[in-house]
Amino acid sequence: MSVGVPDTCSAPYRVRFDEAGPDGMLRTSVLLRYAQDVAWHHSATRGFDRAWYAERGLTWLVRAAEVSLIAPVAVGSELVGTTQVVGWRRVWARRRTDFRDLSSKLLAWAQIDWILLDRSGSPTRIPSEFDSIFRAPVVPFGLARVTLGDPPPAARPFSFPVRPQELDPMDHVNNAVYADWLDEAVIGSGDTVATRGVPRVARLEYAASAAAGSRASAFVWADEGGWSFLVRDAAGHDLLRARLESRSADPSSRS
Repeated sequence: MSVGVPDTCSAPYRVRFDEAGPDGMLRTSVLLRYAQDVAWHHSATRGFDRAWYAERGLTWLVRAAEVSLIAPVAVGSELVGTTQVVGWRRVWARRRTDFRDLSSKLLAWAQIDWILLDRSGSPTRIPSEFDSIFRAPVVPFGLARVTLGDPPPAARPFSFPVRPQELDPMDHVNNAVYADWLDEAVIGSGDTVATRGVPRVARLEYAASAAAGSRASAFVWADEGGWSFLVRDAAGHDLLRARLESRSADPSSRS
């Protein structure tokens, strides 16, 4: 296995009008969209485009994400997203993506854990040809988790349908949409400030995929340090466990 300095790839982004909230600042979910886009750009420019994956019946599925705004990012801002695979283990890989302004100041980051699936939807080993290209080390830690426990009695329950515009080419709700659901739930509970404050971090664990035409039930509650958000399907199975917190701890300094 070839291990060295992980390969990096960068792409420019300009914050569009529709990507900002009423305060004129970038929404959390947009960073996840940028991170997903530059990850695919990285893969394609190294010879592993969508056709390559389709021929082999492989696809990546997001299992967990941590995303943070550490400085204000206004509509019209020009960013550069730089991504790298910082580590992997058998069937999953962790990507780190930094977003900097044109002066190289770090404004935000995203860390995403991806699981590689085969045609049957089962986890499968990462191809050996990735070793010499992405040069990621094998890491001793596991997938990121978000531990919530059961909602407290005072947690506000609500339900909502999966809307067609929330689906991606896999016919599942895109991972970035869940961050919008998190913000919507917190705002609905009366705390708009938490969704717009800087610094802030959102941590999301995707337990299962929300499918087209389904209906989800959710609970949101405040506790020390932020907000917890739990989404379940009609059968009561967890779809998402998430946290929104007013901090910006850098995950590169810990496992």
